[in-house]
Amino acid sequence: MSGRRLAARRILVTRAAHQAGKLSDGLHALGAIPVEVPVLEIGPPLCFDALDDSLRHIDQYDWIIFTSANTVRALTERGAVIGVEPERGAGAKVVAVGNATASAAREAGWNVTIIPETYVAESLVSSIQNQLVGKCVLLARAEVARDVIPDALRSAGATVDVVDAYRNVIPAGAPEQLRRALAEGLHAATFTSSSSVTHLADAAKVAGLGFPLSGVPAVSIGPITSATLREVGWEPAAEADPHDIPGLIAAVAELLSR
Repeated sequence: MSGRRLAARRILVTRAAHQAGKLSDGLHALGAIPVEVPVLEIGPPLCFDALDDSLRHIDQYDWIIFTSANTVRALTERGAVIGVEPERGAGAKVVAVGNATASAAREAGWNVTIIPETYVAESLVSSIQNQLVGKCVLLARAEVARDVIPDALRSAGATVDVVDAYRNVIPAGAPEQLRRALAEGLHAATFTSSSSVTHLADAAKVAGLGFPLSGVPAVSIGPITSATLREVGWEPAAEADPHDIPGLIAAVAELLSR
């Protein structure tokens, strides 16, 4: 790709501030101007009881599923607080959704067994479906995440414990940052999760802005995020393939080069 393929194009980056670097740097390398408006902050769950109980009994699970690097971080940090190290779960097989999640899990001391191609029910379940009957699965994720995955795992014969590892909350400054970003103009908006879509919608409402953002094409990281965009009436102009940050950057570049 040419280093100037996205010259001076202003691209909205909605990722949490601590996770925006890879996307923003990749866009900047193509000449774009990343406009960071973090609409997500990672907060603790409202109650730690379920998470703590699962961690204390981590050696009883056959499978542990990490849906994001945030879930890895949340379990590892909480485990340190209550004295549970990753080695306690060494007997379990670990599924890490995506290469970034797998890297975070390995760095934290977890032995990753499988990396599904995408975090959709069909891909995740098909990667382990012959090994689920009668097995106990721990699925730790963001509070109020969708129920598609655990339902699919249960249908395949597993017993699934779903625990809230963290909450996605909206940063206080997001509405005003979004107002300024729109005033200066945007050529595209990127979304890396369903939460980034719904939280941007909430920030726009607080800011008194119309939503979807008029005249701004949305670029999604994958099928679940695209489905959420459609639910709020914003048809994605492009979807990443593969469903990761490099794929998202490539999708933006392709869209704005047409």
